[in-house]
Amino acid sequence: MRRRMLGAVLPLVLVAAGAAAPPAAADPAAVSALTKSVQGTGSPADHGSTANWVIGYDDQATGPGAATITDAVGAGQAFQSGSLHAPPGWTPSWSTDGSTFTGTEPASGVTAARATNPDAGPDATSLSGALTPPVQAVTTATGGDGFSPILYRTPGGILQAWNIYHHLGATSPKVVCTDLATGQRCPGGPWPKVLNTAPGPLGTLGAGDIATTMVQQYVRDPAAPAKVYYPAVTAASVGVGCLDLAAAANCGYWPLAATGGSPPVNSLTGLVESGGNLYGVVSSGAVVCWTIASRSACGGQPYAPVVPAANQPYVYGALTLVAGKVFASTSSPGTAQQPTLGCFDPATATACAGWAAPRPTGPAGNYTYNAYTAFSTAGTPVGACSSTSVTTTVTTCYALDGSVLPAPPITALPAGVIFFNPEVVTDPNGHVRSYVPIWGGPYVGATLCHDWTTASACAGLPGPITHPSANGGATRDYGYTYDPPSGCLIGLGDAGVLFSMDPATGATPCVRSGGQVTLRPGDFYCDGGNHVQGYTAARLTGVDPANVDFAASRVTVVDQDGVPVPTPGFAPDGSVDLTGVPVAAHPSITVTTTLVLHNGTGFSGRLVVDYAGDAPQLCFRTTIAADCAVSSVANTATGTDSTGSFTSNTVTLPVAPGASCTPNVKVEKEICTSASASKCGPGGAGPWAKQAGVGLLGLLNATAYWRITVTNEGPVGIASAHVVDSVEPSCRTGPFTLAAAQSKQVYCSTYALLSLFPITNQAKVSYVPANVPPGTPPSHTGWSSAKACSLLCIL
Repeated sequence: MRRRMLGAVLPLVLVAAGAAAPPAAADPAAVSALTKSVQGTGSPADHGSTANWVIGYDDQATGPGAATITDAVGAGQAFQSGSLHAPPGWTPSWSTDGSTFTGTEPASGVTAARATNPDAGPDATSLSGALTPPVQAVTTATGGDGFSPILYRTPGGILQAWNIYHHLGATSPKVVCTDLATGQRCPGGPWPKVLNTAPGPLGTLGAGDIATTMVQQYVRDPAAPAKVYYPAVTAASVGVGCLDLAAAANCGYWPLAATGGSPPVNSLTGLVESGGNLYGVVSSGAVVCWTIASRSACGGQPYAPVVPAANQPYVYGALTLVAGKVFASTSSPGTAQQPTLGCFDPATATACAGWAAPRPTGPAGNYTYNAYTAFSTAGTPVGACSSTSVTTTVTTCYALDGSVLPAPPITALPAGVIFFNPEVVTDPNGHVRSYVPIWGGPYVGATLCHDWTTASACAGLPGPITHPSANGGATRDYGYTYDPPSGCLIGLGDAGVLFSMDPATGATPCVRSGGQVTLRPGDFYCDGGNHVQGYTAARLTGVDPANVDFAASRVTVVDQDGVPVPTPGFAPDGSVDLTGVPVAAHPSITVTTTLVLHNGTGFSGRLVVDYAGDAPQLCFRTTIAADCAVSSVANTATGTDSTGSFTSNTVTLPVAPGASCTPNVKVEKEICTSASASKCGPGGAGPWAKQAGVGLLGLLNATAYWRITVTNEGPVGIASAHVVDSVEPSCRTGPFTLAAAQSKQVYCSTYALLSLFPITNQAKVSYVPANVPPGTPPSHTGWSSAKACSLLCIL
């Protein structure tokens, strides 16, 4: 299927940068082509109307390679903000000078647009994403305190691990991004960078002004998953910070409680989300709340404390969500205060029923860094647990009603061990498992796994699970994040080492790969037409099928509502047949592959998902100027790719004058008063007057010479113009056109005018404004006359 991108009349510069594989040699006779068209206006268009420009790119390259399409905004029109539509896989950018482009659209003055695609090629109706290779252990620039990783998969499928240092001062750099495919820092370094309350790109806003908490829990924005909300502290308040992973930018800060007071507020723990609100607990024990949709504090917050105040530099505790209820743990190390677990009910904005007082979770003076959900053997959340650390290792669990639940045996460990929040994973058999990070005491880094479905330690895994191949096992685990496409846990700890672990075997590195592609065929078009025939297949490229255990691997497909779509599994070549998926019922699908590999050495590849359909389209809109002088707009696109250079057809769109653009046409009829006929022809000097003198016609052999001058005084041109003469047929002229500020002269004559009576000749002009729709009735000037005299002229 050939790539035909429909696009534009602006400087549309489609640039496909370097490809995954070297481009194949192009056939010298096969040169790509551009086809331009315009929609939405009719022809002619009206002044002030909107034109939707569409450009087609017929890519004749035989393989992936760089492509550039450039289109400048033509005279007489202005780019409409936000109108550039590039098909999936292409990244747009804009320019105000036609040469310097930015990925953020300027507020005004756009004169050129650009889109880039690293995989431009002949197969236009597909999307691909990188398959993550087995993640090798890598030391990050965390200074040892990166806490838990935040995973982000770029539109191209690159898996990034972000982390924010915990318990670090406001001005210290504290956010780091690592490309897990290469183990290198993400582009845009140096890393780490500071965090700021003001929105803007990381590292561009001056000194950092956000400090971080002891236990950091992150919430993704459900409407924009690349945005992460985190607990933050400033000089005057505690609240919600925002990090935009896609843009590598700060995206705001919202205070929820002022620092100071009694009992003092100096930090917070959390965050968790329930019902569209984020919840945290501050050091006074009070609950704070923030609404995602409105980006504002909840009414009435901070709410009454659900745990005791702890006058410590940080909140030593965490939050977990159980059946819509917020459970919070807290501790006050080195004091006579016991660690406790409290419960907050968002429905009533008070303590949960049965939780008028918090419950103890361990001996006085102990630390706690976690609160996690307890599940029944059916996988239903039934309560919350908290494990205390350092002095004594003990785990205590409570049900929703406050009654005691049996604690999982995994935390019965020697003194000195500290526990952090677990990652919960449902394995391929449907078992709900919690993977608990630990270190301290005899452990330099390890994982505990509890299977809630069997109410026992996870079968087939050692307890604890150590990671000897990652930094010699010295990982000092803080937290894990599960990556569904690869099926791996990505871990990070106090040692600053990122590593992967197979949740089924406990092996490090996790010798798996995964990819995820969301394909919405309708997004490839922008003219409102029906261009899609159906899904075709998902396939693996750059992968040796012999290195994949397809029996252990899996592929899942869900639609736009997250509903599973039944599809066949992998074929022996790694493809998946999608022809049975109806587009009408599933206008969008997300294909996720989890590959179990025999060997992770040198792995690379991509997941490609195809559909059958017409050529994709690239569009943008312009507003045609209201200036009456604009009688048409025209544009031509140019392009280059591996086949050479090419130019589109030129689209010229006539513009009809509006009510304020009525032509002002004048006509002047004159007669030559010279006795010499040679002075009365075209361009003759005359003189010319409105009336010829007595006896003149006899000298000119009874011939009257007429001149008719038609003048278009603007502001628009005229067409289909005719001179209408009441007496002399030779004076009748047309059709002709006349631009604004132009004139036309018509010369004609009448013979044998000897008469006692004067002859009066008059003329007028009929015309229509240029570019009016067919069938528009003509307009007329008034009559203009001149007189040829006889003897009676003096009577």
